[in-house]
Amino acid sequence: MSPQVPSQARLGFCCTFVLDEPPGTHATLKAAREATRAMNLTTVTMAHLAKLNPADRREKLVGVVRHNLTALSRQIAWVGARPPIERLLRMGSNVLPGYTHLAVKALYAEPDLRMAVETGLAEAGVLARRLGVRLSFHPGPFCLLASQNPAAIENGLSELDYHAELFGLMGYGGGWHPHGAHINIHVGAGDPGVAGFRETLPRASRLARDLVTVENDENLFGLDEVLRLSDLVPVVFDLHHHWVESGGDYIEPDDPRIARVIESWRGVRPVAHISVSREAVLADCDEDRLPDFPALREAGHSVRDLAAHSDLMWNRAVNDLVARHLAWADFEIEAKAKNLASMQIAAHIQSMGEAVAA
Repeated sequence: MSPQVPSQARLGFCCTFVLDEPPGTHATLKAAREATRAMNLTTVTMAHLAKLNPADRREKLVGVVRHNLTALSRQIAWVGARPPIERLLRMGSNVLPGYTHLAVKALYAEPDLRMAVETGLAEAGVLARRLGVRLSFHPGPFCLLASQNPAAIENGLSELDYHAELFGLMGYGGGWHPHGAHINIHVGAGDPGVAGFRETLPRASRLARDLVTVENDENLFGLDEVLRLSDLVPVVFDLHHHWVESGGDYIEPDDPRIARVIESWRGVRPVAHISVSREAVLADCDEDRLPDFPALREAGHSVRDLAAHSDLMWNRAVNDLVARHLAWADFEIEAKAKNLASMQIAAHIQSMGEAVAA
């Protein structure tokens, strides 16, 4: 590794394991897809469960939950077998489908299913800590704490507390972001914005308040706006969101705002996010030069197109930027090819170090 990348630095993928399928026979491809399914969480909708009779409803939900608990441990084990720099995983939110929904709450309270949930999550947490895998959740956009709609606020708090309970059952209930665990969310609606977030957060559980983080986005809440919450919660800096929101700014590690991000984590190593615009949109860009936002806009690319995530971390200059920021933060790679993209950028950073050593 290059000298600026500390030994404890980690990066990883988000939620879904992707198998790089080799060419082969139908049987080979079928086996590969089955192996991928075994590694990933699945779900079931409440609408589907509502159509089933009580016995079938229970069987379906129990089957999905047991599969998800096993798949979660498989993902953690896979990540834990990777080189140390790759031992980070954003877990999928759908570990327990419908957990907060009235239609199935009674099923989750049944002793057998409750025991399976508690045992499965506890085992996954022990495995992650033993293998040094840093974990996080990133609930969907409906998990927001700033809104003029009281129902949206209640739903946001319920979702936040659900994710916190998952972490608690995994053994991450002991204070401020234990082992770097965190639940990352966005601020919410522009009205009431940061003030609304600040007003709502105390209504979340103590466990949730000790785990929550907030990130900048490419629309209403840029880095400077989100830093107004840095006294309350850790800030997750998304470099790609900032590039879009700012119109092309690339922040280096010595920017004074990075010091404020670090301070917001209160002694815990921060996490940041990275992605890059899609390959098809930037097909003519030099892979060794940082994408030029103003030039791309002038060429006719929409902000929406530039904000969309690529399959792989194809831009080596962006990867070099991440390597510099690894001096202070771990990174979640938000690319559509998931673990293939995180493996790619890890290999790039490793090759930088080997070149320096040579």
